[in-house]
Amino acid sequence: MNAEQALSGRPRGALPLAREGWPFIFSLLAVLGVTLWLCWWIAAILTAVLTAFTLNFFRDPERNTPARDNAYLAPADGRVIRAEHSDTGSRVDIFMNVFNVHVNRAPMSGRLTHMQYFPGRFINASFDKASEHNERNRMEMETDVGQRIALTQIAGLLARRIVSYVSVGDYVSAGQRVGMIRFGSRVDCEIPAGFELCVGLGQQVKAGETILAEKNA
Repeated sequence: MNAEQALSGRPRGALPLAREGWPFIFSLLAVLGVTLWLCWWIAAILTAVLTAFTLNFFRDPERNTPARDNAYLAPADGRVIRAEHSDTGSRVDIFMNVFNVHVNRAPMSGRLTHMQYFPGRFINASFDKASEHNERNRMEMETDVGQRIALTQIAGLLARRIVSYVSVGDYVSAGQRVGMIRFGSRVDCEIPAGFELCVGLGQQVKAGETILAEKNA
């Protein structure tokens, strides 16, 4: 088992599912077995649909991470709901609906220098005010190329738990799994000055694969 597998709890060759999903999946399978045994067909159909939804939500496919030291990769799957420059850098926000993969990945290689959890509300994660009022977890990194970057995991309307696979002081590689958010959420990305945005509003992105921004030569 390598470092990433140890952090995510997923050994090589395991099913492509996040470990947080197994308690839900086993419980639903047990209920499905009981409803089938009792011939409660309507309940069995509803449980089967809910099981399929849960399997889809907790899927955790492998990703082909580009070998680009100066690229800030998407830390989450979803739709870009903000992509803008400022005097101090750029901001890209990614909204994950319940059908997106919810495992989050490191945007660049480097060492985690700071993590801070903020308790909060659970309003719709697509609203701008969610960045300030919702439950969230902020991660800061010092990258291999000397950049200071940050990302914030934000719980949403249905999300009730933010999970981290990493701790302050850990070294992570670009595209490595760093955590997940259960049941709908968003990730806000803080990109330093000197990076050119490579995505726009409404674009669909994939964690560990899509380049959000790249440092100017």
